[in-house]
Amino acid sequence: MKVAADHVVQIEYTLTNAEGEVLDQSNGQPLAYLHGHHNLIPGLEAELADKEMGAKFTTTIAAAEAYGEIEPMLIQQVPRDLFEGVDNLEVGMRFEAQSDQGMQSVVIKAIDGDMIMVDANHPLAGQDLTFDIEIMNIRTATAEELDHGHAHGDGGVQH
Repeated sequence: MKVAADHVVQIEYTLTNAEGEVLDQSNGQPLAYLHGHHNLIPGLEAELADKEMGAKFTTTIAAAEAYGEIEPMLIQQVPRDLFEGVDNLEVGMRFEAQSDQGMQSVVIKAIDGDMIMVDANHPLAGQDLTFDIEIMNIRTATAEELDHGHAHGDGGVQH
């Protein structure tokens, strides 16, 4: 069986950045995803298509096909008083913020007096990502998985 739309695929993976730093890995607990349902970054899903169980490969996904390029409009200065109730703000702190597009995760990039620079880009935006992949299993998705739009069971959503 090959990786194709409406199949649940389990993969072992190690994710590294351009410097070779390990950012994430499955560590013997394969990730299960529903192929063709946007459960993975677009470039990785495209690389997995038509591969067979047991396939091992390394692929580098360009930022545009991963978490996107850095969007300058998602970086902005906001007044400190928006962080009401937080006494000690520090660079690197992450918050959930209400925006015109709903809730967004933002990270503090800089603090300049009463102005705080926040960035709502994904933490991996602007980065090319390298994946070492092994396809551990491929199976046809259940009707419930197709209805929910994600894999269930080991390595998938537990509900």
